[in-house]
Amino acid sequence: MNPWVGWGLALAAVVAGWFGYGWPGLALAITVIVFWLLIQFSRSVRVMRDAADAPIGHVPSAVMLHAKLRAGLPMLQIVTLTKSLGRQVSESPEVWAWGDESGAEVRIVFAGGRCTSWTLTRPAEAATA
Repeated sequence: MNPWVGWGLALAAVVAGWFGYGWPGLALAITVIVFWLLIQFSRSVRVMRDAADAPIGHVPSAVMLHAKLRAGLPMLQIVTLTKSLGRQVSESPEVWAWGDESGAEVRIVFAGGRCTSWTLTRPAEAATA
């Protein structure tokens, strides 16, 4: 969800709570907002805890990751998909990479914390004798 929409809904809940029910309505609106923020924080911590158990920059299949990517995905959703933290390739532009056992690698370019583009590179086929 767009942060502006989320904060707009929170403001609307506070205003509606105040005008509809006074102090009890305001308290309920603030309680709901705090609960929503705690849920989001808990989700982020769970994703990072799961990613901490995996090797950095490793995915089971880089090709499957490549198929699931789309422009605009935030970093948190990509870490959820990969179940591991990426290996930072460069800082400007912000590029992160994930690879698999076969040597295939997906490089994802981020701008503003969101995926803008990605490339899949596969290892060169070994010459058969």
